[in-house]
Amino acid sequence: MSNAAAAYEAINARVGHDEATGDWFQITQEQINAFADCTHDHQFIHIDPERATPVFGGTIAHGFLTLSMLVKLTASIPNEIPLEGIQMGINYGFEKVRFINPVLSGKRIRASAVTSAVELKGTAVNATRTITVEIEGEGKPALVADWIGRTVYDS
Repeated sequence: MSNAAAAYEAINARVGHDEATGDWFQITQEQINAFADCTHDHQFIHIDPERATPVFGGTIAHGFLTLSMLVKLTASIPNEIPLEGIQMGINYGFEKVRFINPVLSGKRIRASAVTSAVELKGTAVNATRTITVEIEGEGKPALVADWIGRTVYDS
């Protein structure tokens, strides 16, 4: 059996049964400002506390900033992808992303993940994980995304 096929079998056995939660991470105004500078999105809701407070109670992180933090937020989540014969892992994309609740500057967020699908693609395995980003003290998550990671194995 190839390394990719063995990995597929191992991951497929865990679909829906491997939910785990990562560590908390604080979103700061400095991070929001830097993201605004990188993306040229200087809308007041992100960078002007005085104007944003009546609308959101303070400035909020860009939705795409929160989304871009998935690499950081999921780094502390155990991921049992079989390592034998891995060449590389790549970000394959998203099936769905929903921004549900804004993240106020200063709030802490963390991600939980569960494998929801897996596909064998030749010498690669595509694993879809449903990621939920929780905001500390909030009832609704910041976002929910179906994120596809591709792991390429030796042939």
